[in-house]
Amino acid sequence: MPITPADIQLASRLADAAGAAIRPYFRGQHGVELKDDHSPVTKADREAEAAMRRLLDAEAPGDGVIGEEYGTKTGVTGRQWVLDPIDGTRSFTVGRAIFGTLIALVEDGWPLLGIVDQPVSRERWVGVAGRPTTFNGKPARTRACPQLEGAILATTSPHLFAEGDVPHYMALVAAASGGHPRQGPVYGGDCYNYGLLASGYLDIVAESGLQLYDFAALVPVVEGAGGRMCDWNGDPLTAASVGHVLAIGDPARTDDVLEAIRATAHEH
Repeated sequence: MPITPADIQLASRLADAAGAAIRPYFRGQHGVELKDDHSPVTKADREAEAAMRRLLDAEAPGDGVIGEEYGTKTGVTGRQWVLDPIDGTRSFTVGRAIFGTLIALVEDGWPLLGIVDQPVSRERWVGVAGRPTTFNGKPARTRACPQLEGAILATTSPHLFAEGDVPHYMALVAAASGGHPRQGPVYGGDCYNYGLLASGYLDIVAESGLQLYDFAALVPVVEGAGGRMCDWNGDPLTAASVGHVLAIGDPARTDDVLEAIRATAHEH
């Protein structure tokens, strides 16, 4: 079923509801706790997801829901709303406005609609399969990247990677930086990096260990802006993907990025 204007409007209202729940807690008493996996969660995370789920229960009761904080609700339509109320909770808790709310609509495992919303700076990227991505209502475009060396690479933190993934990531760092430390990666940013890539400020984002709610919304945003989203093997990202994520602003660099990240430190 194609994405309709009503779907886009509902997704935007979900983002509005999440933002209204989050903003009062930013740089305030957010009540941070650690989950079993030692990742942080706050009152803002929980209240934002609860607000979005209330809206979905009222307006799309047959659709499934997958959320970071409150798990999975099985639907009957083959469509699932995938929610991450605060992607970048650690940034949120330390007062850095580089976190975001992620909202995706997935059908048969394929992300067809995505929103990346920064509720403090009120920046919003909206991506829909087959349509141009917008940033605050205006077209967003990735930029050309003539060669891999000199490309600006970003990741939240290589400390989040599985140990076996680090040599592959470092091989990509070496290829992009040309061995010059001052041309090294940009760290921090979570989903905000993908918005910056969609708007032409970054060239590559590489991540490992992401969940569906971390990446589903990013796919339509990046690809609708002219970029490419894939896993570390070059395959499309779907609900079945294992969390190795690449965003490449200039699709012409895809083979270069994949060749670099498949190499290991021992081969360089």
